[in-house]
Amino acid sequence: MAMIAERGLEKLTMAALGREVGMSSGHLLYYFGTKDELLLRTLEWSEGRLGVERGRLLTRGATARERLDAYVDLYVPDGHRDPHWTLWLEVWNRSRTADDDARDRQAAIEGAWHRDLVALLAEGVSRGEFRPVDPDRYAARLRALLDGFSINVAVGLRGTNREQIIGHVREFLDGGLAREGAEG
Repeated sequence: MAMIAERGLEKLTMAALGREVGMSSGHLLYYFGTKDELLLRTLEWSEGRLGVERGRLLTRGATARERLDAYVDLYVPDGHRDPHWTLWLEVWNRSRTADDDARDRQAAIEGAWHRDLVALLAEGVSRGEFRPVDPDRYAARLRALLDGFSINVAVGLRGTNREQIIGHVREFLDGGLAREGAEG
């Protein structure tokens, strides 16, 4: 993951990766077949780790809004060339030519983030912490906002940083979820 983030998949050779992990490039190709499969499996591994952390954050004893803020904090990249986000950018770039299996696996990863967010929003609405919104529609818009801002941070777009982005997202959440008469 670190090598992909550092060099990008195009500059990553199986020989260099093999040297890094103590395997031959032939062994890597035997196990993964292609660089695209290696990329997707690396993303699935990374997402599995994030999924455990996301589950822990979302089930802790806190308000729905506090857990939503934790979700946002986990989602947004740490900064330019964040390894996890670099993987995502590489996968999205290859999605145009991916086969159905790869697309299904990518959709499963995206779906886990979406389902967790929908459940959290629905819980906040049902408890009266959030104003009534359609959790699925709101989650789709929020994730699009998070993706757009996160790409800016991950690619190092000048004038954007993690703190600014989180501030924008929290302002969006305050405006969209605050109950009437509640302070945001």
